[in-house]
Amino acid sequence: MAKKYTITLTKEERKDLEQIISKGKHSSQIYRNAYILLNKDEGAYSDSIKVTNQEVSKVLKIAMRTIDRIKKRFVEEGFEACLSRKPTTRVYERKIDGDREAKLISIACSEPPQGMAKWSLRLLADKMVELNYVDSLSHETVRSVLKKNELKPWRVKGWVIPPIQNADFVANMEHVLDVYKRPYCSKHPVVCMDESPKQLIDEIKDSIKLKDGSKIVDYEYKRNGVCNIFMANEPFSGKRIVKITERKTKKDWALFVKDIAEQYKEAEKITLVMDNLNTHKASSLYQTFKPEQAKQLWDRFEFVYTPKYGSWLNMAEIELNVLNGQCLNRRIDHIETVKTEVGAWVKYRDQKQATINWQFTTKDSCIKLKRLYPTLNN
Repeated sequence: MAKKYTITLTKEERKDLEQIISKGKHSSQIYRNAYILLNKDEGAYSDSIKVTNQEVSKVLKIAMRTIDRIKKRFVEEGFEACLSRKPTTRVYERKIDGDREAKLISIACSEPPQGMAKWSLRLLADKMVELNYVDSLSHETVRSVLKKNELKPWRVKGWVIPPIQNADFVANMEHVLDVYKRPYCSKHPVVCMDESPKQLIDEIKDSIKLKDGSKIVDYEYKRNGVCNIFMANEPFSGKRIVKITERKTKKDWALFVKDIAEQYKEAEKITLVMDNLNTHKASSLYQTFKPEQAKQLWDRFEFVYTPKYGSWLNMAEIELNVLNGQCLNRRIDHIETVKTEVGAWVKYRDQKQATINWQFTTKDSCIKLKRLYPTLNN
C-alpha cells in the first residue's frame, strides 16, 4: 500500500510560506515547495477549500510524485528541510585518475591567478590543460572531483574546517583537551553538555493485526512538531542526565543547568564542557532566576567552550549519537513517548556504566592538526 503523508502547518509556518510566495527573491524550487505545502495543509490554520494533487500538479506543471516527495520530506525531516535544497547522493563515474585528481585538488587549494578573486570550475579546467596534466577537461568533471572531496574554492566563505594557523581554535582546543586529562574527582566532575532536535511523527491510521502475527500497515503520517533533547554526561564515570523539552530557549538551558547542579550536590565545582552558543551563557541564568540564585548557580560551574568548528571535541555529541542510534532512530508521535523511551534508555546505559574511551590528546593534535598551529618566524 502506498504511503500517505499529511501536512499540518502551524500559524507561524503558514505566515512564512505566504511571505515566500508574495514577496522577496526565492529560487523556483523554494517557491514550488512553499506552494505545495500551503495548498496541501490540513492543519487548524488551513483554508477550508481543499486542493487535490492533480490541481497542484496542473498549476505548477510538475509530476504528482514530486508533490508526494515534498509531503514525505516535510513529515520525516521537518519544515526547514522543505525550504532548502536536498543534497544529492548520486555517485558520478570518475573521469580522471588518482594522480590527476591530486593535482587538481592541489591547484584548487592554491592561490587563484592574478586578476582573479577565486577559482571557478572553468578556470580550474583550463589550468589543468595549460599545465599539460590532461588534453581536455570539462568543468563538470572538475565539479564532481571537488564535490567528492568536499571542496568549493569558488566560495569566499564556506569552509567547515578551521583555517590554517588558527591560534584561537588551537587555544580553545588545547584547553578542552587539558580538561579531559584531569584525574577523576567526585568533588570536581567534568560534565559535557549538548542538545539535539527530534521530529515527532504520527501514524494516522492504526495497523491491523492478522491471525498469523503479521500486520497490515497504512503508511499515512503527519508531523506533530519537534522537541529538544538536552544531554549532559560525565564521560569517564558513566553518568548521564537527559531532559526533553518543547523548545531550546535560554530559559530551557538555564533550567537544565540547574538540574545538573542538583544532580551534583556534593560537588564543589562542576566543569561544564559545551558548544559556544548564544544560549549557553551566564546571562541566561540571570534572565531565568533571581540575581542571588543566578549568582549562586553560576559559582557552582566552570564553563569550558569548544572552539568554532570544534563541536567534535564535545563528548556529549558522542553520547547523543548513541541515543539517536539506539533509541530514537524511529518514528515517535508525542513528546511524552520520547520522554518515556529516553528514560528507559538512560536507565539501561547507567546500569551498564557505559563510558567513553577518549583517545585524542594534545600530543595528537600537534601532529594530526599541525597546520592549525601558528608558525613563528623568529
